[in-house]
Amino acid sequence: MRQEADQFVFRSIQATDNAQMAAIIRQVMTEYGAVGPGFSINDPEVDAIADNYQEPTSVYWIVAEGDKVLGGGGIGPLAGGDTSVCELKKMYFLPELRGKGLGVKILQILLDEARRLGYKVCYLETLNRMNEAAGLYQKMGFQRIPQPMGNTGHNSCDSFYALDL
Repeated sequence: MRQEADQFVFRSIQATDNAQMAAIIRQVMTEYGAVGPGFSINDPEVDAIADNYQEPTSVYWIVAEGDKVLGGGGIGPLAGGDTSVCELKKMYFLPELRGKGLGVKILQILLDEARRLGYKVCYLETLNRMNEAAGLYQKMGFQRIPQPMGNTGHNSCDSFYALDL
C-alpha cells in the first residue's frame, strides 16, 4: 500500500527500510533520554522492524522522501491485553519531519488500518517529556488514562493513552 503527500511517500515498511528505521528510533529515543531499561529502544524488534509486522493483525507504515526514511509507526496486538485492543508502536519521526502535519497523516492511516483489522481500542504509552507526541495524540482524540494496559515491558513509560475506535 502507498499514499503520497507532496514530496513525501507513505507506504508499508519493507525489509530494506529496517536499518534506517532502527537508526531513527535510536536517535529519537536518545534525544528524549529514553535509553535505559524499560524503554522500547531495547526491544529486539527494533533492528528487524519489517519482520515483526508481517502478521495479519499488525501493520507498520513509514514516511519517506525519495529513498530516505524520515519516520514511521505501527499498529499491533497489545501484549497481554484484550484481543480487541491494539497498541500504537514505535512511532518516531526525525526532527526535520516534525511540525509539518505528517504525524497526523500517518496516525490517521494507522488508525484506519486498526479499524480495518477489527480493533475497538487503540492504546499507547509514551513519556511526559515527549510534548510534541502528546499534542498529536490529544489532537487525534486520544484520552489520557491513569495506568498502563497489557504487559508491554515498557515500565519506564509514564504517560498512557487510549482511543475508542
